[in-house]
This record gives sequence, C-alpha cells and structure tokens, in this order.
Amino acid sequence: MSASRRWALAGLVAGLAGLATSYAAALVLTIRESPVVAVAELVVDVTPGAVAETAIGLLGSADKPVLVATIIVLTCLVFVAIGWLGSRSWRRSLVAWLLLASFGLFAVLRQDGARATDAIPVVVGFLTWVVCLDLLGRRVSPASGSEDDGRRRFLTMAVSIGFGAAVVAALGRFVGAGRRRVEESRRLLRLPGVTRREPSPDTRIGVDGVSPWRTRSEDFYLIDTTIAVPIIDPSDWQLRIHGMVDREVVLTFTDLLDREVTEAWVTLSCVSNPVGGPLIGNAWWSGVRVATLLEEAGVQDGADAVLQTSDDGWTCGTLWDALTDDRDAMLAVAMNGRPLPFEHGFPVRTIVPGLYGYVSACKWVVDLEVTRFSDVSAFWTDRGWAERGPVKLSSRIDVPSSGDEVVAGAVRVGGVAWAQHVGIEAVEVALDGGAWQRAELADPGTVDTWVQWAATLDVGPGDHLLRVRATDRDGTTQSGVEVDVLPDGAEGWHTVDFSADEA
Repeated sequence: MSASRRWALAGLVAGLAGLATSYAAALVLTIRESPVVAVAELVVDVTPGAVAETAIGLLGSADKPVLVATIIVLTCLVFVAIGWLGSRSWRRSLVAWLLLASFGLFAVLRQDGARATDAIPVVVGFLTWVVCLDLLGRRVSPASGSEDDGRRRFLTMAVSIGFGAAVVAALGRFVGAGRRRVEESRRLLRLPGVTRREPSPDTRIGVDGVSPWRTRSEDFYLIDTTIAVPIIDPSDWQLRIHGMVDREVVLTFTDLLDREVTEAWVTLSCVSNPVGGPLIGNAWWSGVRVATLLEEAGVQDGADAVLQTSDDGWTCGTLWDALTDDRDAMLAVAMNGRPLPFEHGFPVRTIVPGLYGYVSACKWVVDLEVTRFSDVSAFWTDRGWAERGPVKLSSRIDVPSSGDEVVAGAVRVGGVAWAQHVGIEAVEVALDGGAWQRAELADPGTVDTWVQWAATLDVGPGDHLLRVRATDRDGTTQSGVEVDVLPDGAEGWHTVDFSADEA
C-alpha cells in the first residue's frame, strides 16, 4: 500500500472516529442535534419545495434515512480527501478539518433554541479527527523498521481506533439515558379527562379491504422535516402565546391539563398526498381548545394568523378563523386515548380540522405568535406552497386495488372520501367510463373525518377501469381535472384498473 493510500485510509478512519465520538457526546449531553443530524436538517431547510416534494414522492417515509445516509457517504469521501491531503501537508489537512468542523458547528448553532453547549459534540469530533490522523499519519511513514512492520503497526492502530470509536459510541448510547427517562415519563403519564373512544358501528361500511375508519397510531402517516425526533419531558415543556395579544400567556404542561379537555374524531391529511394516496389518517384526539387559550390572551383587532413554532424550529402559519370557530382546533395531548407517540408530537401538538398539516399540524409545539399573514412567513410557504391550505374535497378507492383480479358478477367496491369540516354528501363510482352510480355511505357522525363508502357493481369478464368522485355538503362535486400537489393539494378522480374472470 502506497503512502498516499495509507493516509487516505487514515483520514477515513479518523473521520469516522470523530463522528462516533461526537455522536456519543451528543447522547451523553442529551443534545438532540448531533452534527450529522444538524447538517441533514440544514439540507432540508435549504431544499426548494419542488425538490422536497419530488423526494417525498419517490422515497416516501424513507426520505430522511436516505438523506442521512447520503450525507454520511459524502462526508466519508471528504475524510478520504483530507487524509490524502495530509500526506502532502499536515497543516493543510488541519485547515480542512477546521473548515469541516466549522460547517458542522454552523449547522448545529443555527437550530432554533441552540445553546453554547450544543457545540461540544462538534469540538469533540474535531479533536478526535486531529489526534487520530496524527497517530495514523506517523504510522504511515515510520521513522525506522521495514515496510511490513510499518504496515502492521498502521493496521493495528487503525483497527484499535475503529474499535475504540465503536465502544465510545455504544457507551454514549448507554449513558445517554435522557430519552429513556422521558420514555418512562410518557409510559407513566396519566391524562385526566382523556378517554379511549371506540368507533360506532355506523362509521364502518363493512367491506373487507377498505381502510379502517380509525387509523392505529402506529399506522398513522408520518411527514415532517425533523431528522431526530425531539424528546421533551412534559415537566420541561412550555407554550408561549404572544404577539398581537393583550397579555402574554406562558403555560406549563400541568397548566394545560388543568383546562377543560375536548375530544374529537379528526382526520388529518398531508398536502403532499397524491390522488388516491396514503398520506391521510383518522384518529381520536384529546386536548385543549386553542380558542380558549387565545381568549385568555386577549387577541387584538387585525390579527388573521397564528405563527406556530415547533421545538425543532419548524414553523407554520395557521388561519385565525380556523383556530377560533366551532371546529375542535386543539392542543392535543393524546392520540387514540393514549399520550401522543414521540414521532407524532409528544407531549403536545396542534390539531386543526379542515386544514392541511403543513399550515396547521405543528408537532412538539412550543410557541404561538398571534400575527398577520402579511407580517410573517413559514417553512413551507417560503418554499412555494399556498398560504392558507384548506383541505380539498377528495375520494379514494381501496377495493379493488390496481392490478387486482376479481370474480366476475356482483362485485363490492369501496373506499373513503373526505371534505373535512364540510362533510361528504355523496360518493359516486363509474365503471369503464359509464354512468355514475351512487354509493352507500357510512355515518361518521361528524364532518371532520373521512367517510367510508361502498357500492355493488355488475362486472363482466375482462379488464376494467373504476373511478370515484365525491360531493360535499356545500354541493360541490369533485373535479376530474388533474392538479399536482404543489402549491395547495392534488385534485382529480382516483382511478384503478382491475380484471375480472369467470368463477
């Protein structure tokens, strides 16, 4: 192995050791933003909306793991380059390490609520890089001894450093008990007034394969920009309500639970959901009405928006009217009768029926600023998405799925439709371009959730196309014109192709 190759390998080993020690330091200090995570979130923040939408469409929930993996691979290439540079000039490699650490430090400190201690993992990683490359570099060019002895010493040192880094990372994960402490707090948490409501039989249409009317928490879709889920102890959580108010209000978790609890079935949907897509779910939410809290603060004339901010710095601007009218816009503390899962916003998140999540569903919410749309901007609206984000009238076929084979004859088809905070009046289906036929509807008992529908069709042998459309309670019928998700949600009739064979 040539000297330059050994130095390149030394750079890779030293770099990975630095990542391991910085990761361990972040865990020990219970810092959410390890440098790699912070860099990944920086990439998310600067990514144009259209690019982000394409990534979500291609990768789905794997978008963030792929991003982190890509960053690690690219960083490893930088490590190799720095090691190779060290074979020519130790001083230049030192400058390169410093520049790389500075970039990581910038990514960490730019995060909302960043503290000086958040820089410690970056410093630990930088020192590890320098020390390990120095050790391995001196082994690359031994002052004495044979080439075989030098190679042997180099490999021994490299393996030792790699093993030591792995041990440090494992110890950091073991010692970093902050998450486990919060997990235990969540497990033992008792929420007065929160119930576990079972769906009424009337909400279900009784067709196998149609999406369950209540979505299990573990099956509920996940779309957010955070790389590392915030882990917040309820005893540390606070909500600040300020801006265009008569008096600023600061609430602790205990203060919030002292208010009257409201509970409701509410369907949430993502603006990135394509026609017929899966980014929608329905759950039993429990919390405190936002309108009550805003009334305590005393909202001033002229306000038309509330800028919500998450613990991780994500923001959304929410229509004032949607937070204060008769819908159950709430600060939710429970999902399906249990404390919120961490990935769904524990300990507190916002639920607003009738608005897409990107303008309303703020997980890990810590700040509500009463303001005007004209005076603020938010994460996704800065990236080309519409400002207000009302949920569009939509419907979906669940049975049959595209590509299914069925037995010719009387075929039961079904799915779901939604027009949150307006309600579904009718659902119709059309087979092979024929006349629209009215479907049966289940009765959800609320306008803020989706509705299951079903119909029986006379299907002959061969290939078929089935489409669906819905009409809401305002009399609006779903348009068949196809519209992309950007800037305010997809439109169009969901269509599936299937085939039927003789029994």
